[in-house]
Amino acid sequence: MPRLPATFSVGAILASAALAAGNVQAATSGTLALTSDYLFRGLSQTNQKPALQGGVEYAHDSGFYAGVWGSNISWLSDLSSASTPVSSSVELDGYAGWRGAAGDTVKLDAGVYTYYYPGDYPQGFVRPYTTEVYFGISAGPASLKYYHAVSNLFGFAESDGSGYLDLSVNYEFSPGWVFNGHAGRQRVKGTSIASYTDWKLGLTRNFDGGWSLAAAYLDTNAERAAYTNAFGNFLGRSTGTLTLTKAF
Repeated sequence: MPRLPATFSVGAILASAALAAGNVQAATSGTLALTSDYLFRGLSQTNQKPALQGGVEYAHDSGFYAGVWGSNISWLSDLSSASTPVSSSVELDGYAGWRGAAGDTVKLDAGVYTYYYPGDYPQGFVRPYTTEVYFGISAGPASLKYYHAVSNLFGFAESDGSGYLDLSVNYEFSPGWVFNGHAGRQRVKGTSIASYTDWKLGLTRNFDGGWSLAAAYLDTNAERAAYTNAFGNFLGRSTGTLTLTKAF
C-alpha cells in the first residue's frame, strides 16, 4: 500500500527477523480474485458491488511470514454527506506473523495485521486505520482465531481493545471440492449496538492451474442502525457471493 501507519513497523521487524534466521528455504505466493461483493466479517465493503482483490505473501521456512493485500472499497465514501465528505476507495493491508506446529495435528498462527485506507477525511473524522494482533489454533479442517484491536477499530472512537472471534471449517469432502463453514463474533468496545455475529456457508471448487471458484451464503444479526449507509443500504443483510480466484 502507500505509506503504512507506524504500527506496521512491527511487521517489518518480524520480516527482518525471518530473513536473518539463516540460510533456509523461503517461498513467495499470491492470489488475484474477482468477487461479486467484498464481505468482511459479514459486512459489505463495496455496497453490494464487485471487487477486484490481490495479495502477495513471503513465507520463510522458519515459520515467519509477511504479506500485503488490497481491494477496492466504497464503505467509507458511502458514509459521506455534503458536510462531511470522505474520499477513500482502496483498502491496503499489511501483515506479518509466525506459523508452527504443536505436535502432529495442531497448528499455531500468531501475528499482527494492519488495515490502511488512503484518502481524504474531514476534520474531526475518526480515521478508520486499524491494527490487530491475532492468535489462532487449528486441527484438521477446523480453526479458531482471535483478533484483538490495539488501535481504534475501523473508525469507532475509543474502541481499542475490541475483539473478533473466528471459528471456521474448511473440509475437502471430495477431491477438488471444499465445504466452507464460518461463524464469527465482533465485539466493539464502548458501543454495544455495533457488536454482532456473522456466519457463512459455502462451497469451493478447486481446478488445475491454481484456479478456484467459490459460492457462499452469508448473514449477520448486525443492527441496521449501526450498519446502514447513506444510500439506505443495510451492509449486514443476508447475501450470496461468487468469487473467482487465481493462485500463483
